[in-house]
Amino acid sequence: MQRRHWMMLAGATAGLAGAAAWRLRPDAGGAAASAPLWATRLPQVGGGELAFSELKGQALLVNFWATWCPPCVKEMPLLDRFAREQAGRVTVVGIAVDRAEAVRAFLAATPVGFRIGVAGFAGSGLARELGNPQGGLPFSVLFDRQGQIVDRKLGETLPAELQDWARRVAS
Repeated sequence: MQRRHWMMLAGATAGLAGAAAWRLRPDAGGAAASAPLWATRLPQVGGGELAFSELKGQALLVNFWATWCPPCVKEMPLLDRFAREQAGRVTVVGIAVDRAEAVRAFLAATPVGFRIGVAGFAGSGLARELGNPQGGLPFSVLFDRQGQIVDRKLGETLPAELQDWARRVAS
């Protein structure tokens, strides 16, 4: 039993080391890593389309979320406040990994001032391509004005992290 425990621990450690090494790779934020996003076009709940190619050249925070994800729901007011505070410096965009009807109902009760594209469950694939191998939510990706990935965060975003990100890309 003890050997099995050590083998599981070794496997988990190797997995974490691999994830850390990937994130620290010099090209982890390069053009190839961010290319899938710039080709993405998503419908918006209120109509129209969210075309990421039109956002290139801006500092951009992309947040993957879902209505059924408690930490996602909890951070939405924080992201909304950040979007308003950083208007003109950092653009915030949400990608809903959910059904359009659920997103529509959520936004009716909890409106936000930033654009949200509805990707459905296919949004998990885009999140994986951008550096989230587990496909967990919430997941945020920060891009600089050149369209390069600057940082990624799996899990709820904290106010201090948002302020640090703004300082890093809004210059």
